[in-house]
Amino acid sequence: MPRERDYVSLFNRSIRDFFLDALRVSFRDPAMACFVYQTIRRQKRAEQVRLDWEKRGFHVPPFMIVSITKRCNLQCKGCYARAQHRSAEAEMSADKLRSVIAEAAELGVSIILIAGGEPLTRPEVLDITQGFPQVIFPLFTNGMLLDEQVTARLKKQRHVVPVISLEGRQIDTDGRRGEGVYGHVLSTMHRLRREGVFFGTSVTLTSRNFGLATGKEFLQKLMATGCKLFFYVDYVPVQEGTEELALTTEQRAAEPEIMLALHKELPGLFVAFPGDEEMYGGCLAAGRGFVHVSPEGRLEPCPFSPFSDVSLKDVPLKEALQSQLLRTIRESGAHLGETRGGCALWERREWVGSLLQTE
Repeated sequence: MPRERDYVSLFNRSIRDFFLDALRVSFRDPAMACFVYQTIRRQKRAEQVRLDWEKRGFHVPPFMIVSITKRCNLQCKGCYARAQHRSAEAEMSADKLRSVIAEAAELGVSIILIAGGEPLTRPEVLDITQGFPQVIFPLFTNGMLLDEQVTARLKKQRHVVPVISLEGRQIDTDGRRGEGVYGHVLSTMHRLRREGVFFGTSVTLTSRNFGLATGKEFLQKLMATGCKLFFYVDYVPVQEGTEELALTTEQRAAEPEIMLALHKELPGLFVAFPGDEEMYGGCLAAGRGFVHVSPEGRLEPCPFSPFSDVSLKDVPLKEALQSQLLRTIRESGAHLGETRGGCALWERREWVGSLLQTE
């Protein structure tokens, strides 16, 4: 396990390596390669901002997940966002969302993943991202609202990367997301390719689809649509009775080697979440590597740990990052270790919840 602050350098290096790899993947597209080169320079500047804060005793995570809405146009089985039963508190306004992103960018946060619900139920998000070209915005979407008009807007915002969710084959995707979703998504991918929009796909890895989703045949079929970015999100059993869907010990152990092999053998970018966190000394949530903003503006350890003691509606992001809850989790040591289910904070959710009761 690395020393406590070594993980900062390791994580920054992994981000640099990712964008250098993106340059390799995009070399046949001069316009895209030029954009990636600009992105590398911007990411380097943001890293320096974070390092300057680090020298002053204030840690800024490079990565932030912002769930901008609870609304969704689909009723996917086992949806973790729906399973959380959040309060009826109002979502952040567009102005507040813009100010949060502005604060994050100023602090040196350089990658902001936009999630939901379905984020495109709030189309004003593309008005907001337009103002922050220095930040990379992976936009996780089910793809059903990614129409011609949205595609035209994405063409003008290369720093916003649509990442479309799939479960694997048509039978798997339609079975979870609804009949016809798979065909619609493939059609959308072909349109994005025709329009020159760089895009990716996200697959929730389970014990059942692990072999298929990480297999070359499945990936090459998606690459034929123009997809070059692949997010693998390990399944977290947020609903009782689904524990068997979590990756087995053997699958989790094999995942890093499989990602490395795919990187060497296929012309794509491969990202595993949470990935091999052991090299960083454990879970990167709670601001060690990333933090989550709920639709209501609450700062939380991660999307799978919906606990908070601070709201961005009340305090600036810089102050919120120093909340007692997040600081306690970051400094908890053994509690951040990887677990059987792959998500340390989810398996130890009773402990995380108890931290709020003891304040």
